[in-house]
Amino acid sequence: MAADSSTLYARAKEVIPGGVNSPIRACLSVESEPLFMASAKGSTITSVEGDTYIDFVQSWGPMLLGHAHPAVTEAAQKACAAGASFGAPCPAELELAELVIDALPSMDMVRMVNSGTEATMTALRLARGYTKRDKVIKFEGCYHGHADAFLAAAGSGYADLCIPGTPGVPADTVKDTLLAPYNNLDRVKALFELHPEDIAAIIVEPTAGNMGLVPPAEGFLEGLRTLCDQYGALLIFDEVITGFRLSYGGAQSRFNITPDLTTLGKIIGGGFPVGAYAGKREYMQHIAPCGTVFQAGTLSGNPVAMATGIATLNILKNADYAALEQRTAAFATELLGILKGKGVPVTLNTMASMFTIFFTETPVTDFATAKTANPKLYTAFYKQMRAQGIYLASLGFEAAMVSFAHTDEDFARALDAARKVQF
Repeated sequence: MAADSSTLYARAKEVIPGGVNSPIRACLSVESEPLFMASAKGSTITSVEGDTYIDFVQSWGPMLLGHAHPAVTEAAQKACAAGASFGAPCPAELELAELVIDALPSMDMVRMVNSGTEATMTALRLARGYTKRDKVIKFEGCYHGHADAFLAAAGSGYADLCIPGTPGVPADTVKDTLLAPYNNLDRVKALFELHPEDIAAIIVEPTAGNMGLVPPAEGFLEGLRTLCDQYGALLIFDEVITGFRLSYGGAQSRFNITPDLTTLGKIIGGGFPVGAYAGKREYMQHIAPCGTVFQAGTLSGNPVAMATGIATLNILKNADYAALEQRTAAFATELLGILKGKGVPVTLNTMASMFTIFFTETPVTDFATAKTANPKLYTAFYKQMRAQGIYLASLGFEAAMVSFAHTDEDFARALDAARKVQF
């Protein structure tokens, strides 16, 4: 057996900053050490100690089919055998591009990249290049990756570390990032009135997932679309989490809103490192080599990620999203009832195959209300659930993820574990 997680963590801290390659994995906010994982299959993940957990993280979202789906694994193996990277075009990137464009109604063209951060960074560059403007509106608590312009009032792991300001990011870089509370259309209107000819784009998670799950208020997304049209700005939907999860056609299909640009993440690679940005031909043809907005990447469109993405989307195309949503909502609602019965303040947000339990009685509609949740209660919940074999996000500012691989037995085990939690 490999060394245990605690030993590996101690070793890792000597050679990797903080012992982890992404900050949230350190489990600092839940006063725990991270588990080092050895394998995963379906709805479960197994640590180096050999302990198996029901996984409600699912690699932070992309494993909608569950871990190591046989068709995705076979596609990866075949692609690897033929060569892991060409640094040249391959047929699979064309096939995946056509699948993505067919699925999401706002797209004429798509450019493959290697991560969600790369996708959002380049979508903003494209919006600025197209409009010849510099400012961007983002929403407090929405996380769009770690590009400089987005590290202002970001959610997710950035909120976990409570980093003041944006160290390492020049003030001149974030001065053009304008902030508004999520779901607050009046604040967005006020920003446009202050800067009517300077705003290149609004970037938004159409359903927020990095301050916990927070759905858009009625009329909010429609209002953003109207304001962008009125002031000549582009509307960017960051669907790194919601793309192919809220529906096969993403949040834009579910809410019937057409963004100008869309960013996508790991789900279109079946969990392999991949991202994409896409939109109407009018905008996308400004990207080199068609236009003058530059973006490049040696591994972009690599054949392994393209093959696993094709396998994933071909399965999701025929998946029963409605049934999974119904099962997720029923499970989350029963979990809410169990926790309420323990006398702790708690509220629930749920949509599609995602949910968040917030330990607060305040309805959570934006980052400010999300921060009313009691982190000590979440820490107690996390630790006791993990001890019983239920693997949750190591931060309350995250959405729990359910996959098509989760069974009724998985849900029953998680509910039994919650009944035993003591606060």
